[in-house]
Amino acid sequence: MKYQIIPVTPFQQNCSLLYCEETMRAAVVDPGGEIDRILETAQQAGVEIEKILLTHAHLDHIGGVAELVSRLPLPIEGPHKEDLFWIEAIPQQCEMFNFPPVESFTPDRWLSHGDQVTFGNITLEVLHCPGHTPGHVVFFHVDDGIAMVGDVLFQGSIGRSDFPRGDHDTLIRSIKERLLPLGDHVRFIPGHGPMSTFGEERLNNPFINNNQ
Repeated sequence: MKYQIIPVTPFQQNCSLLYCEETMRAAVVDPGGEIDRILETAQQAGVEIEKILLTHAHLDHIGGVAELVSRLPLPIEGPHKEDLFWIEAIPQQCEMFNFPPVESFTPDRWLSHGDQVTFGNITLEVLHCPGHTPGHVVFFHVDDGIAMVGDVLFQGSIGRSDFPRGDHDTLIRSIKERLLPLGDHVRFIPGHGPMSTFGEERLNNPFINNNQ
């Protein structure tokens, strides 16, 4: 599996273009905005986008979904249904984060822990990792040892838990019980900022070490 990271929106949220080299079919993870850039990146890579995958439903990660679907008839998979209230609150999110108004949408498939999502010949495992939002999911490609973790974990930090229905203790459990056991070698693409590995964060991330 190949990937390109596309920072979008004033929040510099990491939208990821994942693609299968065998079929040149792709998935877009968390298209928060700047749809022209995302489509141009796909065109330059010579890939055809097959679906949209969502880690969670905060606006900086879903703000471009409706526009992308209006331009390409793509299915939307994720997040977990516990994030429905965030999708229903898109108008309020736009006001909260000072975003221009965007259209709402309904995912074609809600995801649960243990599910799989596919595009091309690629299969990703789904891990439900609540805490930042109650319906947050992580996508994990076992063969390449790479995870798309959204806003659960960052290099040297963790996701906020002070938004509605966020919970710090739940977030720490998600990291320790569902992410770190995948292995120190696993690289991850966070929702913001640079990539890291679970091993690096296990050893050096103060938010994890302070909660052992």
